[in-house]
Amino acid sequence: MKKVEAIIRPFKLDEVKIALVNAGIVGMTISEVRGFGRQKGQTERYRGSEYTVEFLQKLKVEIVVEDHQVEMVIEKLTAAARTGEIGDGKIFVSPVDQVIRIRTGESDLEAI
Repeated sequence: MKKVEAIIRPFKLDEVKIALVNAGIVGMTISEVRGFGRQKGQTERYRGSEYTVEFLQKLKVEIVVEDHQVEMVIEKLTAAARTGEIGDGKIFVSPVDQVIRIRTGESDLEAI
């Protein structure tokens, strides 16, 4: 099993969710996060004053899938979240050793 984490723009969430659900993904976790990458924040104007937003608002989408689904999930995420501009986000893939459903005690693939 693998955990796919994607940092995306907040307004892309609906497109990402629809793409993943249509691809058969049954669960995901969404968190509001803040951070910056190469763009190192952005400068904005408010009432004539210029200020720098150092940490931009993003969403983190977390999905645990079987190994053979990883490439498909990456393709769907990338296609749905891409705008072509700096700040579109990142995708991280890491191994998952064990999953346990608290309610039933099921583990691994049965718990997903």
